[in-house]
Amino acid sequence: MGKFASVTATARVLALLVLTSLVLTILLGAQGFAQTTPAGQAPATPPGTPAPAAQQPPAPTPAAQKPDTSQEPADEETTARRKRVHDYKNWTYNVGAGANLNSGTTRTWVRQGGFVGAAGVARNANKYLGLRLDFDFANLPLRDSTLEFAQATGASSHVYSLTLDPIINMPVTNLFSAYVLIGPGFYHRSGSLNSDTTIPGSACNAFWDWWGVCQNSNFSIPLSGSFVNSTVNEFGYNVGAGVSRKMPSGVEIYGEFRLMHGSRNGTTTDYRPITIGFRW
Repeated sequence: MGKFASVTATARVLALLVLTSLVLTILLGAQGFAQTTPAGQAPATPPGTPAPAAQQPPAPTPAAQKPDTSQEPADEETTARRKRVHDYKNWTYNVGAGANLNSGTTRTWVRQGGFVGAAGVARNANKYLGLRLDFDFANLPLRDSTLEFAQATGASSHVYSLTLDPIINMPVTNLFSAYVLIGPGFYHRSGSLNSDTTIPGSACNAFWDWWGVCQNSNFSIPLSGSFVNSTVNEFGYNVGAGVSRKMPSGVEIYGEFRLMHGSRNGTTTDYRPITIGFRW
């Protein structure tokens, strides 16, 4: 009986401990559940803790910016301009001098080698085509045989020309180029005989026809003394070609050969000037 009472007392103590542990567990679990922050609520702030500053919503991320294309047209225009390089001059000028070689009827009365001077300007449409205006002067010294035939001791004779030609430029290298030109021309030929002993009213001959005094009278020299002076205006054409070489300064040295022809009422003027000069 004593052992049984001892066992019973021990069992009661154990049962009391188990019960106490169970109560503590329940109480602690309830307190932990009460302190758990419900979903969607901010955790309680302990007393004395300053309230956090109101948080601003984050700035919306800007949409991906498109590249600025405001300069693209300018860039394209600049590129186009670089591609279209202006490799020719809008205006070209030339001056030259040289000697004259005659042909046709003119050669019969005029000796070779008369002085020639030329000046011109060209308006270029592009690298290859242009329009050139030239003014030329050519001395036409009469042969000694012509002076004897005209019964004169001396004479002066020359021709002025004004030509307007399309010009075709043909670049060969960076330094050398060639060109050709062809077009209409106006020719003013004049002259004067010194101490002429020809009798007015004499029959016309080939020289007086070329000299121009028989244009209005095909049979005889005018009775007035004006026959010693000659003035002939003619229209015609000219053909020419030349080569040029560019110098380091940009100025070109050129050599040119041209055939000039004027005509009126069967009277002609033919000469072939050879000139050397400068273009810029």
